[in-house]
Amino acid sequence: MQWTLPFPAKEIYHILQQICQKQHQRLVYPNTRRRAAAAAASTSVGSTTPARRSKRKVAEEAAAARVETASPTSVDEGTPKRTRRGAASKKQPPPPPIVEQQQVINEDDDDSLYNAILQGKCSLQQLVDDWIEDYKGNRDSALLRLNQFFISGSGCKGKITPQMATMEQPAIIRKMTEEFDEDSGEYPLVMSGQQWKKFKGNYCDFVQTLVKQCQYSIIYDQYLMDNVISLLTGLSDSQVRAFRHTATLAAMKLMTALVDVALTVSINLDNTQRQYDSERQKTSVKRAAERLEALMGKRQELEENMDEIKNMLTYMFKSVFVHRYRDTLPEIRAICMAEIGVWMKKFHQNFLDDSYLKYIGWTLHDKVGEVRLKCLQALQPLYASEELKGKLELFTSKFKDRIVAMTLDKEYDVAVQAVKLVILIHKYHREILTDKDCELVYELVYSSHRAVAQAAGEFLNERLFVIDEGAVENIRTARGKQRLPNTPLIRDLVQFFIESELHEHGAYLVDSLIESNPMMKDWECMTDLLLEEPGPAEEPLDDKQESSLIEIMVCAVRQCATGEPPIGRGPTRKILSAKELKQVSDDKNRLTEHFIPILPALLTRFKADPDKVANLLSLPQYFDLEIYTTSRQEKSLDMLLELIKDVVEQHTEMEVLETSAKTLEIICCDDARKSSRTEVALMNVLESLWDKALDGIIDYENNVQDGGEADEDDLYNINMSLRKISVFYGCHSFDKWDVWAKLFRIIKTTVDNIAEYPAESVKHAISACYFALLWDLKNIQEKGEHGVSGTDDVPKLHRKLNDYMAAMKVLVSHTEAPHSFREEAYTSICDGLIIFCEQLNTQKWMETLVYQPDQDLQRLLNKFMQDNVFSELRDDELDEHARIELLHKMRNYLAQFCKLIVYNVMPISAAADVFKYYVKHYNDYGDIIKATLGKAREINKVNCALTMIVSLTSVFADLPKVNTWMVDRQCDEFNALKDLAKRFALSFGLDAIKNREAITALHREGILYSVNPLENPIDSTGPPPNLAFLEILAEFTNKLLKQDKRVVLQYLDSRVGSAVPSSQGAQWQPLYTYRNSLMHGESDKDNQPQFSKRAYTRKRQVQDGDVDQDDVDADPDDADAN
Repeated sequence: MQWTLPFPAKEIYHILQQICQKQHQRLVYPNTRRRAAAAAASTSVGSTTPARRSKRKVAEEAAAARVETASPTSVDEGTPKRTRRGAASKKQPPPPPIVEQQQVINEDDDDSLYNAILQGKCSLQQLVDDWIEDYKGNRDSALLRLNQFFISGSGCKGKITPQMATMEQPAIIRKMTEEFDEDSGEYPLVMSGQQWKKFKGNYCDFVQTLVKQCQYSIIYDQYLMDNVISLLTGLSDSQVRAFRHTATLAAMKLMTALVDVALTVSINLDNTQRQYDSERQKTSVKRAAERLEALMGKRQELEENMDEIKNMLTYMFKSVFVHRYRDTLPEIRAICMAEIGVWMKKFHQNFLDDSYLKYIGWTLHDKVGEVRLKCLQALQPLYASEELKGKLELFTSKFKDRIVAMTLDKEYDVAVQAVKLVILIHKYHREILTDKDCELVYELVYSSHRAVAQAAGEFLNERLFVIDEGAVENIRTARGKQRLPNTPLIRDLVQFFIESELHEHGAYLVDSLIESNPMMKDWECMTDLLLEEPGPAEEPLDDKQESSLIEIMVCAVRQCATGEPPIGRGPTRKILSAKELKQVSDDKNRLTEHFIPILPALLTRFKADPDKVANLLSLPQYFDLEIYTTSRQEKSLDMLLELIKDVVEQHTEMEVLETSAKTLEIICCDDARKSSRTEVALMNVLESLWDKALDGIIDYENNVQDGGEADEDDLYNINMSLRKISVFYGCHSFDKWDVWAKLFRIIKTTVDNIAEYPAESVKHAISACYFALLWDLKNIQEKGEHGVSGTDDVPKLHRKLNDYMAAMKVLVSHTEAPHSFREEAYTSICDGLIIFCEQLNTQKWMETLVYQPDQDLQRLLNKFMQDNVFSELRDDELDEHARIELLHKMRNYLAQFCKLIVYNVMPISAAADVFKYYVKHYNDYGDIIKATLGKAREINKVNCALTMIVSLTSVFADLPKVNTWMVDRQCDEFNALKDLAKRFALSFGLDAIKNREAITALHREGILYSVNPLENPIDSTGPPPNLAFLEILAEFTNKLLKQDKRVVLQYLDSRVGSAVPSSQGAQWQPLYTYRNSLMHGESDKDNQPQFSKRAYTRKRQVQDGDVDQDDVDADPDDADAN
């Protein structure tokens, strides 16, 4: 539009000055009356304002711009107020916008800002540029669109019309609140889905891009920012959660964008000041007066801009942040903490002050983990900067204890960030942390959460394990070898491990450090400490230090070779990436190349110590055994096999034997690596073991047959030799020797009481015979895979299996027999039933090997489990360690029994005696029983439900009685039974249709039990003796479908019949309770009995009024916005 000038430009300039003086008043942040019209008509958003303009040019620009008559209200400068910033003055309300350019902003239009950002039709940069062009043409209309964007972004369907422009901001917000639909509680910032997640990011970027594009002129026009800040301030104080949340996010992002503008202005101001100083220092001849004047004007303008931005930030901080950082909604509090950290890092000159830091310090105590996490993340960049550490001293001294305590936070993400913050504090404020603070973090390397432990490991690296090249410069071994740089660190690591007194958790310590400290893979340094004699300047390792170093070394080798964290840390099945697999392969090759020549020397040195040799013998399990051949290390392999044979002959400890057997299996039994050398070595070990076992059996039997008693040597020989046989039989076959006949004869004679063998020998014979059966089965299956018929071997194995199971039954039932081999017999039966189950039916010629447990065997196993797991007889004199061991053993008993049900070897009904202890022994066995319950429901829902009823009736029958027949419904046992029923009901989940048949069957059986017998044998006028069970059954009513409730109610009435008395009584209350639960929500008056009329009437009144309790409850987050 071309403007005609009815007055000269100079007169227009004076007219504009008079209008500004009369109508424009200063806001909370002061601003000189300058360039308002010129800024609005700026031709380029990104161009800077000239340093000096002539009056004529200013007048021309002012004439070309549209004269704004609306002005912001004045607010008492310097006083923070909660009133709307920029509200129109009551005495002089702003006139409505130009009528011909007014239009209703419809958010359904394709060109609305909200839809454009939601649908991603164009880039944010282009969208902002287009809006700025609209703003230059008609700022009222453009501002209306922007305000509508903030309203629609909150999820409000209300529309801001041009007629509302004359209204106060609180009135507009009140109007939008009335039109807001809060029933769903959903709004864009909390809605799920990729579209809404992207919208949230674009929403924030739009606000920041808008400020960035307007930073040189428009934000100083005393119109845009005044109105936007006023709207956001009002919305952020709304009782509507959506308004409050969305406006707070926009306001905080707006402040962050203004901080970026302030930084830009600060840089320009510094540059201008340097140019001005440089120009002034020139001689009078070279000095340009016009340039000095231009630089002075530019500096003054930049200073005014900086003051205005600072005042905007101060106002918004006091009006929004101060009230919202303690909002009831944790998401809002988290936004405030995240953004204040950004301001402090970017604009530390203004925000990094104790008056601002205190808000983060106070919020460190927030109840929500996400808010605490944002506080820690806000502090980390501040502590990571050395130049800012001086401003953090007072804050650190006040809140250091809280930060250290947060390393034990129940939210693991918070604990990780707290440890990282402590590391930064230690880096730049080392003197503030006490030894007690550090010890608290030290212990976290043993945490079950891997991220927390690894963060604590980084703290250890920072404080304790700092490499010092000069520390070992003159330290050599006895034969003159230079010690490696990691030597003192590994010594410190060993000492730390010993002082922590958690010697069974070496793998956890290694896992905490292995990815952050290279000393954990310094195999040469570790083996030098173990093999090299110490030099004159160092002390030798004592026995405890050697054991600890070996354990740490073996744990590190295991993790490097497998790439898997220790059990209890990380996912159970971690899929390694290609990069991780490459790293594991390289580590495995390096450690194999180092340990192949070193391991024989280590075993020779520590062969006599069972703990050390057991750890060292496990090392070959993690080797790349191909390197023995490729690097021509067969001699080292021969030495290793010979040393293993010596260790097996010398030691009898279970750990040593099990490790030796496993290592030999890996080295000698792999078909790909099997050779004559390894096969001969293995046969020599097995033959030596069997010869000694046979000699021990013969010597013992000879002494007993002669009427004498076996001496200690004979007992030791037979016990230890059979122990070795039982251990090695689990990994290696003894088929070349007649082992079964000899060992089963020990079991058979014990069963028949013909001869008295030591209990430990019988236990090992039971275990060895069980493995013999497995090896026979494996040989038959391998023959079948190669097309060789195993029909001749099947009858033989079938006889062995039947004889073995029969003997095991006798041993388990023999209550006076030693518990050690009763336990072994129980374990062997349970495991044998799993192996020889119906899975063998896949091959027809192996069908005869399927062993089905009969009722007697099921009862026998159940009795053993009940006596040893759920028995109330406990030895209270046991120490803590012994109690843990005993609990572990009892959990194994229960797990062995439950797996028979899980694998469908025994029927689900056999679990009834287990399910009834679900609540009573929840702390000890709850996880096992819960898993069994879930698997049983997967197998057959109906049978599982009927088993629950059997469990409940079993407990009900043992409840205390009031008058020999009526159950005491007030006793603790009855309440515990109700809790058990509730737990059972919860296990069915929320899908009532899937569980329909099971639930109805459960109610049917429960009703039958409750009314059987219907006649009270003691009191003819009394209710059925088991009627109180209906109160237990009522816990399952909410799992019934509505139509099934009617069917169950009819079934109940048909069973109870005329037994219901005409008068109510306390003894009949369970029936009323159960009927009420079935009638809940029904409107059929014919189904309502007289004795429950009042209860049903009350429920019906609620329904007739169409009042839903869920609708009555208000949103707690909207209850108190402040």
